[in-house]
Formats: sequence, structure tokens, C-alpha cells
Amino acid sequence: QVQLVESGGGLVQAGGSLRLSCAASGRTFSRYTMGWFRQAPRKEREFVAAINWSGGTTYYADSVKGRFTISGDNAKNTVYLQMNSLNAEDTAVYYCAAVGRSYYYSVIPDEYDYWGQGTQVTVSS
Repeated sequence: QVQLVESGGGLVQAGGSLRLSCAASGRTFSRYTMGWFRQAPRKEREFVAAINWSGGTTYYADSVKGRFTISGDNAKNTVYLQMNSLNAEDTAVYYCAAVGRSYYYSVIPDEYDYWGQGTQVTVSS
């Protein structure tokens, strides 16, 4: 059974940084694509970033490009989202997701097979 467990969320001041972690278990993820999404109150879930675990290719939403970095540690089956220069618009619940396809990514939440429970990120202005 696949499990994704996020951690690292919290309260941070505008301009600050946080690093989210997503620990994956229950499967060999070498041929998976891992993604981060977020959902703010009264808004739809939106794509943030993704990484192909097999090749390491990364993808970013325009809103976070240059500020966020997604990376993966194959040995630990863990994906990270380093978030810098945070602003109030980044406030949301952040979710880790996985889809069993390599060399692929999607910005559509329904394309992903597995989800974590989410971690809250709050940026105070």
C-alpha cells in the first residue's frame, strides 16, 4: 500500500523559507513522477512542482519558478520542496502526490494516483 507523508509545514514571515518533505513508502518509486500541489481556502487545488524520479527532470508552476525547488533522495524515498521568498499568496495546504509514470508530469490533480494528507503553510505579511 502506497503511503505519502508530508512534513515541514508551519508559520513563516513573508520573505522567509520552509522546506517540505514527502516520505514515500509501499512501492519502488524509481519509475514514478512525484508532484507537489497546494490548495488555499475557497480555491481549487493547483500544481506547484513535479519531478521525474527516474531522470530527475523538474517542472514548476510559473508562480513559484525561481523561488521553489523540488528535489528527491532516492535512497530515502523522499521528495523535498524548498520554498524561498515566501509571500502571503503561498499560504495553502500543500499536498504531495505520485503517479506511476516516468518521464511524465501533469498539472491536473486527477492524473495522480496517490496523495498525502497535506501540510499547512501559512505566510504572515
